Amino acid sequence: MQRRQFLYALSGAAVFLATRSLAGAASGGDLVTIMQFSNDGKPLGHATLNKVRKDDEWKKTLSPLAYQVTRKQGTERAFSVPGYDRHEPGLYRCVCCDNALFDAKTKFDSGTGWPSFWQPIALENVREIDDHLFGMTRTEAQCALCDAHLGHVFDDGPKPTGLRYCMNTVALRFLPIL
Repeated sequence: MQRRQFLYALSGAAVFLATRSLAGAASGGDLVTIMQFSNDGKPLGHATLNKVRKDDEWKKTLSPLAYQVTRKQGTERAFSVPGYDRHEPGLYRCVCCDNALFDAKTKFDSGTGWPSFWQPIALENVREIDDHLFGMTRTEAQCALCDAHLGHVFDDGPKPTGLRYCMNTVALRFLPIL
C-alpha cells in the first residue's frame, strides 16, 4: 500500500482525487476526470467527461472474449492472445472507450502470459478497486472512463514502483508510435 501512496503523492493525485470526488458527488458519479493523450502518447490535458455507458453496443462491437473480459470481469487464458509479448514503442488504449491506459515504456516481461506494466500512463485513467471474487482479495484495475475490467494489480513488479499491472490483452488496443 505504501508504494501506491507514494505514486499518488508523486503525481499530484491528491488534488485530482479531491476534484474527482467533488465532481462525482455533484453528478451522482457520472462524471470522471481523466488525462487525455494524443495517439503518439503526448498528454493533451485533463478533461472531465461523462462515464461511457453503452452495454448494448459493446455486445455488438466487441469480440465475445473481449466482451466477457471487459464487461463481465472475465480473464483470457495466459499466452493465448497474440500481442501479450509485444515490445515496440506505443500506446495502449481501452478497447471499449479508447481511454489511454498504458505507455509501452512501462511494459515489462513478467513471464505470466499477460501484458504487464509497472504503472498506468496517468493514475487517474485507471481505477483500482477491491476484488473479492473466488474467495480471495485482489486489486482489480478498471478503465476509469467506462469501468471496463482490465486485469489486476500486484505488488511483485519491478522498480521503480514495485507494481505489476497484469492486464488482459483483449482489454487493450495497441497503437504503435513511429
